[in-house]
Amino acid sequence: MQNHGTITSDNHAALWHGRFKEGPDAAAVAFETSIFDDMRMAMVDIEGSIAHAKMLSKTGLISKQEEDSIVEGLLSIKKDLLNGKDAAGNPFKVDTSAEDIHSFIEATLTDRIGEPGKKVHTGRSRNDQIALDERMYLKHQIKMLEKELLNLVSVLADLAATYKNSLIPGFTHMQHAQPVTLGHHLCAWAWMFTRDIDRLRDAYKRIDVSPIGSCALAGSGLPLDRQYEADLLSFAAVSQNSLDSVSDRDYYLETSSALSLVQMHLSRACEEIVLWSTTEFAFIELSEKWSTGSSIMPQKKNPDFAEIIRGKTGRVYGDMIALFTMMKGIPLSYDRDMQEDKSSFFDAYDTVISSVRIFTQMVKTAKWNTEKMSELCYGGFLNATDIADYLVRKGMPFRTAHGVSARLVRSAIDNNCKLEDLPFDAYIKESDLFEKDIFNVILPEQCVAIRKTIGGPAPEMVEKQIEALKTFASSNKSEDLSSEEDDWDLIFENYYNK
Repeated sequence: MQNHGTITSDNHAALWHGRFKEGPDAAAVAFETSIFDDMRMAMVDIEGSIAHAKMLSKTGLISKQEEDSIVEGLLSIKKDLLNGKDAAGNPFKVDTSAEDIHSFIEATLTDRIGEPGKKVHTGRSRNDQIALDERMYLKHQIKMLEKELLNLVSVLADLAATYKNSLIPGFTHMQHAQPVTLGHHLCAWAWMFTRDIDRLRDAYKRIDVSPIGSCALAGSGLPLDRQYEADLLSFAAVSQNSLDSVSDRDYYLETSSALSLVQMHLSRACEEIVLWSTTEFAFIELSEKWSTGSSIMPQKKNPDFAEIIRGKTGRVYGDMIALFTMMKGIPLSYDRDMQEDKSSFFDAYDTVISSVRIFTQMVKTAKWNTEKMSELCYGGFLNATDIADYLVRKGMPFRTAHGVSARLVRSAIDNNCKLEDLPFDAYIKESDLFEKDIFNVILPEQCVAIRKTIGGPAPEMVEKQIEALKTFASSNKSEDLSSEEDDWDLIFENYYNK
């Protein structure tokens, strides 16, 4: 039986309808449906059902002919979802009146192939099916985000290479502290994102565990081969407790925590971009493609995209807190509260990956005012620590040297001049260890050049950072996604939110 047109069959009743004499109220259906969220997992649901059918056939629970029919039917649904139309050329859309994507796919399959479609759910519950789909989908999405973050690290490393010698004031407490280079500062951003990638990869290990075969909570009395099914779906392991398998959402909680850190790192960088875009700083000029104007003030060029990324951080935090709050009081095993996991997690993920993409293009196309940055490294006493270090190299205890430098700063303030403009007599008055070479030592470029410790801002040390970042970005390339998986976003665009 082939039916590629509009679905009107009784197969589309709720999967649990047999126990009830009357169907749920329309408002109740609208309230409890999850299909607007979980339809984006359609591809992994189909992939999981194909593997399940193969396992059922291997264990003799269905015939090889039934397996072939199920697989063929599922592949036809997958093709129609990808094309947006059925074999007859009619529009093919997810029926949003279905309870969830699992129900829709199973009912559509049964409409197309008849009785064998009713066997695809043998030996599984929606509880373990949902957990499987979420883990499979999350594995894919983590790879997508890794790919974007690795690209961002590469972009920042390339920019750092360009500006490894460009002076910029370093700040603590938003006060001038010590000179560094723009390349060093950009590397600091990049290292934050390498940690984010590491966290996502670490979370992936715990996501990569198959729950299928746990059924509703107690496993199955049928001869299921959970390991075989997990192997078909490329899972690294099989879950060891059926209760835990269907009630676990740690994978969402852990990943949402990692997402919050990504967004926080973006927000910190965006805060600096917003500050640096001001007339007072004038360190950076964003491309007009990544700026906006004012509806009333014609002269304005606003860093709105950086501000929006910064603003969306609260949204990502909120999604994470919603997930943790949802899970905190749920007894084992599955409870319907957990249906709310998808909307929060998907929102957090979509927000973060779009923010990463926007941020990457924003910094890649920006112009950096290195002349202004360098100018502000002269004055402001950023070289005061180097006076103390100079005396330490000559044998003076650091705390004593710190006091000498502080008094010289006070003298410069009183005389309204820079440290490098104080007369040599002012230095000798504080310590006879000073020689006239002090004026070369406290030049900003020399203050940077001497800092050759690992991770320091000296250009040769920044080069080492850049090399390490580029090696990280190239050797940790996320596994390439198939062209079909790349089409998932198009599927979501076609079906999600409709």
